[in-house]
Amino acid sequence: MSSLSLAVRDSHTMLRRNLLHARRYPSLTLNVLLTPVMLLLLFVYVFGDVMSAGIGGEADRSAYIAYLVPGILLMTIGGTTIGSAVSVAMDMSEGVIARFRTMAIHRGSVLIGHVAGSVLQCVLSVVLVGAVAVAIGFRTTDATVLEWILAVGLLTLVSLALTWIAVGMGLSGPNAEAASNSALPLMILPLLSSAFVPVDAMPGWFRPFAEYQPFTPAIETLRGLLLGTGIGHNGWLAVAWCLGLAALGYVWSRSLFDRDPK
Repeated sequence: MSSLSLAVRDSHTMLRRNLLHARRYPSLTLNVLLTPVMLLLLFVYVFGDVMSAGIGGEADRSAYIAYLVPGILLMTIGGTTIGSAVSVAMDMSEGVIARFRTMAIHRGSVLIGHVAGSVLQCVLSVVLVGAVAVAIGFRTTDATVLEWILAVGLLTLVSLALTWIAVGMGLSGPNAEAASNSALPLMILPLLSSAFVPVDAMPGWFRPFAEYQPFTPAIETLRGLLLGTGIGHNGWLAVAWCLGLAALGYVWSRSLFDRDPK
């Protein structure tokens, strides 16, 4: 059997292991999903009229739902990847990784299994939160099939990039609690983006950070694809951020995983 076949086989085994682990401990995924769903319902039904009036000049909750949902979907991905950091840290602290090092398996399959499993969980989480959004009135009637495909591709690319960063955080943390805390920026950064209000409505000193941090270009690109708003340079920025973060997370994770255990 070739080395490529061994890598694919072992990666599939590790993916299956991580999916079974997620199925046996669904509370972690449900807790992560609870935050974006609560924020979605809170901002739509409590602040919806006020926020829409501040953005569009008149109270229109349905318009604010359309504005809000793309940001909530990206926040869902950021929150789901926190579970990946916790899962990797648990494997490291419980000695499972040390056991895998002694086995005749492809060395990178352990990380690939975590990443692939996390991306699948991110996609499932986005579908569930998106279903809640549709149930309360979110619609994308103007999006074409190609735009839907590009939107799904963007969400998958963001999931891949953030997952590699989360895996690095999990490997660098001494325990699951520390990994969870270090991964919190993946959930907080969307709050400091254009997810809830336009960048133009923010203070001038804060606007550059909000505009060029990783989440805002992705959110604006997703809005453009699903709602027909202008994308401009945000599409290229979103792809560049995703590729850069994915490469950084991969190199960081591999260097931490390949170092000799203490």
